[in-house]
Amino acid sequence: MVQSARLITAEPEITEPVRLCTKSGLLRRRSVGWSRRPLHTCNLRGQWPRKKRWNYWAINNDRYLFSATVANLDYLGIAFVYFLDFGTRRLIEKTFTTPLAVGCRLSDEPSGDATCAHKTLFVSFLDRGEAGTRISVAAPRFGGLPLAADLQVTPAPGQESLNVVIPWSRRRFQFTSKQNALPVSGSVRIGGEEYAFEAGDSFACLDFGRGIWPFSSFWNWGAASGRQNGRVLGLNLGGSWTDGTGMTENGVCIDGRLTKIGEELKVGYSRRDLMRAWTVRTRGSDAVDLRFEPFFERVARTNLFLLKSEVHQLFGHYSGSVLSEDGETVKIEGLLGWVEQHQARW
Repeated sequence: MVQSARLITAEPEITEPVRLCTKSGLLRRRSVGWSRRPLHTCNLRGQWPRKKRWNYWAINNDRYLFSATVANLDYLGIAFVYFLDFGTRRLIEKTFTTPLAVGCRLSDEPSGDATCAHKTLFVSFLDRGEAGTRISVAAPRFGGLPLAADLQVTPAPGQESLNVVIPWSRRRFQFTSKQNALPVSGSVRIGGEEYAFEAGDSFACLDFGRGIWPFSSFWNWGAASGRQNGRVLGLNLGGSWTDGTGMTENGVCIDGRLTKIGEELKVGYSRRDLMRAWTVRTRGSDAVDLRFEPFFERVARTNLFLLKSEVHQLFGHYSGSVLSEDGETVKIEGLLGWVEQHQARW
C-alpha cells in the first residue's frame, strides 16, 4: 500500500533560521529537523578532531562529469577534483592535502564561500548572491595536462533543496544540505580539449556537510539529476548512517519542489561485485522503488595516519518510480546518477 504524503513528511519541518549548536558545542534540540531551503548556521566548536566540514560539487550532463571538493577534517584539509568521460571511460583525478587544513576555508552556511589555494591545486566556490555559485578550479598538472574549470551554478527562483540534521546524540550529529538538479553552465578545459556544460542539459549537485562525527562510519549515498518526460528531476537517497536516528536524508525534487521522504531505505547490492545492479527501496511503502544499473566504478582509497577511507562510487542509470508529495507516482527511466559505498575511520 502506498504511504500517504502526510506520513512521508512526518519529520519536523524547520521554517525559521536556527543555529546548529549551543555555546558549548552540543546539538541544539530545536535545530533537529529538515527544511526546504538552508536555514541552519553550522556554528561547530570544540570536540577536536571530530569536526568534519566539506563542500562537494558534481556537475554532469549525459556525456561527462566534473567534481570538485574542499574539506576540513580538523587535523587535515583536503581538496580533490576528478573528471569522467562517460563515453571513453577516461577518469582523471587529483588530490591535495594540507596539515591542520591550512589554506582551506569553509563557511558555516551553504550559501557561503569555500576555497583551498595551493600552487598545485586551486579550488574556489564563491557565493554570488542571487546569481548563484561560481566554481573555479585550476591545476598545472591534471593527468599530466593543465586544468582550468569555470562554471556558474544558478538555481531557479524558488528552487527547493533538502536540508536536514541527523542526530546520533547531542555530541555526535551532522547537518547536510543536498541540492540537486541545479542549472549550471560553463566549461572544463584539460590540455587542449574543452568540455562544455551547457544550460538546459547540464546539472549541478551540492553535498554540503557540517558535523561532529564518530571515529568510524559507513554510509551509502545516491544522487541523480536530469530530465524525465519534460520535467526536471533530482534524487537524494541515503542509507545506513542515518538508520535509527529518526531522520533521513531522502528526498525527491520535481521541477524545483521537494518531497521529503522520512522513511528509511533498504539498499540492496552485492559487496563482492558492486557493478551488479543495485536496488533502492523504502522499507514499508512504494515511496521509492528504484533499480540502479552501473556502467563505471570509481575507487578512492586514503591511508594517512588518522584518516583511512575507501569510497566505491558507481555511475549509472536509475529506473523505477518515486512518489511525489501530492501522491503522484513519477516514473523514472534511465536517469543518470551515482551511488556509493563509503567506509571511513577519521
